[in-house]
Amino acid sequence: MAVQINDVAPDFSADTTEGPISSFHSWLGESWGVLFSHPKDFTPVCTTELGEVARLKPEFDKRNVKVVGLSVDPSDSHQKWAEDIRETQGHALNFPVIADADKKVSNLYGMIHPNASDTFTVRSVFVIGPDKKVKLMITYPASTGRNFVEILRVIDSLQLTAKHSVATPVNWKQGEDVIIVPSVSDEDARKKFPEGWKTLKPYLRVVSQPK
Repeated sequence: MAVQINDVAPDFSADTTEGPISSFHSWLGESWGVLFSHPKDFTPVCTTELGEVARLKPEFDKRNVKVVGLSVDPSDSHQKWAEDIRETQGHALNFPVIADADKKVSNLYGMIHPNASDTFTVRSVFVIGPDKKVKLMITYPASTGRNFVEILRVIDSLQLTAKHSVATPVNWKQGEDVIIVPSVSDEDARKKFPEGWKTLKPYLRVVSQPK
């Protein structure tokens, strides 16, 4: 059965470019995690993606997020590919990439879609919370590169809404107004948001982003 939102992320052991991970859950610790797959090594779109994640690594660190890539090639291939990434993208790998030649992790997470390819992974992204549950899944076709700035935006939303009784509206960015969730009554909202809010409809109450 495919992994779904709020499922416990499957634990696994794996070899990576930074050495073995004996337990994915232990490696995550109290951090959030982003696990993202690549069809195979030495492919053009993946090369640009890995370089971009390396560039954005400080932004993930600020959010207490550990990132880990995955490709269905062995670790020695990853190490050679890392040289190309540094040379062409200007950023060296600064996070681990899983060697999943036996496709164990790919199959655990449903990253191989047979109608697209029965040997290579699609571009899957899993955001995992400190409780080890899957908070977000995004799947792209192999031909389309991901927008990791958007993934950071979603992580901002996930982390905010995990702490406060709010949801984020369309195109929301850090610092913008949010929405009080319908399950919070006006009476409870007055305690949570003493500075008040704007009621557009009884179910649509807009409030400043909680600090």
